[in-house]
Amino acid sequence: MEKSYFEQREQNTLDKLKLVKQDLPVICNEFFVGIDSYTSPLTRLEYALDLRIFFDFLVKEIDYFVGMNIKTIGYDDLEHVDSLHIEMFLDYLSYYTFNGNEYKNTIKTKARKLSTIKSYFKFCYDKDRISRDPASKIKSPKIHEKPIVRFSQDEMTSFLDNVESGFGLTDRSKAFHNDLKERDIAIMTLFLGTGIRISELVGLNYQDVDFEHNSFRITRKGGNQAILYFNDEVKEALQNYISKRFENPKDDLDAPNAPLFLSLKNQRISVRNVQVLVKKYASVTTPLKKITPHKLRTTFGTNLYSDTNDIYIVAEVLGHKDVNTTKRHYAAISEQIKREATTHVNLRKKDEESQD
Repeated sequence: MEKSYFEQREQNTLDKLKLVKQDLPVICNEFFVGIDSYTSPLTRLEYALDLRIFFDFLVKEIDYFVGMNIKTIGYDDLEHVDSLHIEMFLDYLSYYTFNGNEYKNTIKTKARKLSTIKSYFKFCYDKDRISRDPASKIKSPKIHEKPIVRFSQDEMTSFLDNVESGFGLTDRSKAFHNDLKERDIAIMTLFLGTGIRISELVGLNYQDVDFEHNSFRITRKGGNQAILYFNDEVKEALQNYISKRFENPKDDLDAPNAPLFLSLKNQRISVRNVQVLVKKYASVTTPLKKITPHKLRTTFGTNLYSDTNDIYIVAEVLGHKDVNTTKRHYAAISEQIKREATTHVNLRKKDEESQD
């Protein structure tokens, strides 16, 4: 039986993980076995990539490890890693070379890599493989929250109008626009009308959509499935696109795992394709704002919070496991709502109300 999009994606991730682990010390295998039951393949791959950079740093920059074969580094060798080395690693991440390529890391990326190092050494310490945890007392870099970037109501309207009309597109893009506009409108409307993640959108199959109940089934991070709902505007956009699909006699929408959204090559549209699409249309609408698929999701979340004033509903719809994640993203809107709420409280009756 043909694998679903998410099954194939997981298999590809596991294949990549297997390759990256070949560049790590053999002792790291115990770590990955230990975290297997409560982490996703993608999380484990990110851990492996971070650890690969860390051990590469050790054999390049730390005297004790210089010249060592990374594969043969053992638990006894980890006893020679101290907190200063980890702090040096964070500084090293500002600009470094790996496999002939140059990289720069932001504060946010450094914090994520430090989190990986902390998890690894804590695991080794808890398993009594090392006598001390050199990463335990290192503070994570302070990440300054960036302002929320999203569409205003007028910008959102203009954006959808531009997707429909093709306004501002290059001549090359306009050549394809008439054939693809129903698909592009459906994609953008689905983002703005449901807050769906880009991976969830790309993974949608035709059979996942239920027009009778205005709902569709998505696969969340970690593989859990959920049902989301859409309004009539989203329904119309999706139906117009699917009607266009039915005009093609070679397009078998009833096939198992038939993708909802196709590329020009009649294959499942990729994450990269969708990112390029959003950038193409958004750069015409708001050239000073860097709008990405995630910013369309943020626009939906902001609108939903403004309409409901309920952070728990927003968290549930967006699929945030921890409501604190939602609170951090929409704290500014929360403050605005609290400020506006105070205007409805009158300490004195108005003159006209106090007169008989």
